[in-house]
Amino acid sequence: MMKTIFKKRVVIPVFLIAVFVTGSAFKGDFFEIAKQIEIFTTLYKEVNMNYVDETNPGDLMDTAIKSMLQDLDPYTNFYNEQDVEDARINNTGDYTGIGASVLTLKDKLVIIEPYKDYPADKAGLKAGDEITKVENVVVADFKDDAGNLLQGATGSTVNVTFLRQGKTQTATIKRESVDIHDVPHYSMIDDEIGYIVLRKFGDKASAETLTAVRALKNQGAKKLILDLRGNPGGLLNEAVNVTNIFVPQNQLVVTTKSKVEKYNKTYYTQKEPIDTEIPLIVLIDGKSASASEIVAGALQDLDRAVIVGARSFGKGLVQRPKPLVYGTQMKITISRYYTPSGRCIQALDYWNRDAEGKATRVEKENYNAFKTRRGRTVYDGGGIQPDIELESSKLSPITSAILDENLVFDYATQYYYNHSVNDLNAFKLSDSDFTNFKNFLKTNNFNFETKTEKAFDNALLVAKEEKISTAIDSNYKTLMNALNAYKNSAIDDNKTQLLSLMSDEIVKRYFYREGLYTYYIANNVEIKKSVDLLKNQAKFLSYLNL
Repeated sequence: MMKTIFKKRVVIPVFLIAVFVTGSAFKGDFFEIAKQIEIFTTLYKEVNMNYVDETNPGDLMDTAIKSMLQDLDPYTNFYNEQDVEDARINNTGDYTGIGASVLTLKDKLVIIEPYKDYPADKAGLKAGDEITKVENVVVADFKDDAGNLLQGATGSTVNVTFLRQGKTQTATIKRESVDIHDVPHYSMIDDEIGYIVLRKFGDKASAETLTAVRALKNQGAKKLILDLRGNPGGLLNEAVNVTNIFVPQNQLVVTTKSKVEKYNKTYYTQKEPIDTEIPLIVLIDGKSASASEIVAGALQDLDRAVIVGARSFGKGLVQRPKPLVYGTQMKITISRYYTPSGRCIQALDYWNRDAEGKATRVEKENYNAFKTRRGRTVYDGGGIQPDIELESSKLSPITSAILDENLVFDYATQYYYNHSVNDLNAFKLSDSDFTNFKNFLKTNNFNFETKTEKAFDNALLVAKEEKISTAIDSNYKTLMNALNAYKNSAIDDNKTQLLSLMSDEIVKRYFYREGLYTYYIANNVEIKKSVDLLKNQAKFLSYLNL
């Protein structure tokens, strides 16, 4: 049986030999590729035929391919037949979900955010609910992506069992067509300033942004704030079209460069703009990536907008899907993209990793300088650097550690079930709330380990191996005491940032995302700074060398 299975499967690597050799012959590495493929197929055959226990050839190949691609970058991925079907269900809208953002963990599905008036919300699910069973399937026992259990046809129902504050409950969710807007909010901040939130670059991003701009201008907007914070990107052509709203036709927005000539492309604006003069501020942060960075980078290079916030993520790589044999596919990084000034803002170097195999950041001393249209200096290699960088927008190491452990989210869940908030305008966390949060961190055994602490620990291990640890023991303890003192004060030092993040998460619990944007307009530091700048025309223009 094993040999029969192998005969059916081995055609895949043999076919790949032909593909790889044909595609690479012009490069002169014909022999090396053929050699390595032959080594692999020989090993693959021997393992399948001779390994002491029964093996699954398909699983072995799947693991081998995916492990190989991990050494490239996190965006180059292989999709087996089931992966392709899952992606089709998730991406084409043939089936719909429950209208909620869901975090998939090993043993549960956590509701991160139910969208207002969508199925999960109508069924009574709340942020923080932990789904442990979908129909009769226990999430902890499901080997594939358990999030797919929530997918289904419009009009069908799904029964879920979930934990809320330690108590088991059930709900029946009737699936509906889910259409989450790329632009979930736009409004007037005051009589002259409009505010637009663009949360992702789906296929409606430019159309919805265009609608928002026109609507706000009709309401009297003479200045605009475009919020790209937390926007992970999406479709490149939509980034070009969004930029086109504010810059003239036939303007270079982005260039892609690849080792394959046909992927070298230049993208220009194709349409007549809506407004090339209206004062514009773009908000970005460390989670603004890809298409967000194309828009922010182009508007910065063209001196068309002032960029405010924190340095963006720094994803300067472009991917393309490629069909393979037997219904499989891959998504592969084919090129880097460059802003109009010629800079690539890729921040992580996946080809020069550290000792732990992690991608390293491009060092600041290795950044290259470029010039905007009016001669301002901008840099590559580390995302989009804002024209006005706000300390409050940059996440400190300890804040990042707290967020990584979902402790702000978990505290907001606890807060929601212990407090009533009826007036959005009156909501404000107090000093006692912050004290409660610090106690919450202790209760949940939050222990922030700094890079310095890790380095000292490693140094102590080496010292023990060299049998000199006793000679430095007292100095080591002094250093560790100093680090612990720093960590104890670090949470207090980041009080303002943590309170802001806590407030945002709590507001969503009571007033959904719609309420959060209303809350932003009245309280958000970045928006307040932008409003002040837009009201000072001379200062605003000075940032653009006007």
